[in-house]
Amino acid sequence: MVPRLLFYCRRFNTLVCLAIFVFMFSGSPPALAHPHSWVDMKTHIEGKEGVITGFQMEWTFDAMSSAFMLEGEKKSPQELQKALEELVASVMENIKKEHYFTHFLDGDRTIGLSTATDAKFHRNRARLVLTFNLPLLKPEPLKKDSLKLQIFEPTHYTDMSWPAKSSVSLSDELAKQCELELVPPNPTPQQMSYALTLSEDADPDNTLGQIFTQSIRFHCSVESGKEVRP
Repeated sequence: MVPRLLFYCRRFNTLVCLAIFVFMFSGSPPALAHPHSWVDMKTHIEGKEGVITGFQMEWTFDAMSSAFMLEGEKKSPQELQKALEELVASVMENIKKEHYFTHFLDGDRTIGLSTATDAKFHRNRARLVLTFNLPLLKPEPLKKDSLKLQIFEPTHYTDMSWPAKSSVSLSDELAKQCELELVPPNPTPQQMSYALTLSEDADPDNTLGQIFTQSIRFHCSVESGKEVRP
């Protein structure tokens, strides 16, 4: 989830938001000064034998953003397939520069990510769905309570969120040792006020995404003396 400004926008239905997501993900210039977009996420956490090895991602874009990403044109099946192949290449190249918007932490230590694989776009009715695998640079041992996962676009333009705790799952082996906690954002009134008062032509504030994002916290059973830190 990510711009939490949009989390509150959606939650309280206070704004009618136009979605132009493609300029952030494909590198195209914005058609509007202050676009808004939503991405519903599912994340499967992979691992076994006491280590986490990576994530399987599924990001579903809102209908308006999906239409813009496909240029709003009707396409034949062949044209659609070609457009999706070109789009996924552009999107993945650009979000790679932003570490796939994925932040996996052990306390204050950032856990390294490898290059995403098996990226694909498909269409689910009016919405585009992006799937890809994101391995870690090296397996990360389980910790009792210090692991945290956040996925967010750094500005306040795009809401990337897990709709429910069930949107995040563990491999069968990891599920034997860990439970997940979905922690909502908790911005201060001052931070919310600041976000809401930004003008449409203001420069993006790349600190807002983290303030307005959810977190997944890991609570794992680790044998005494077995907790490993790199």
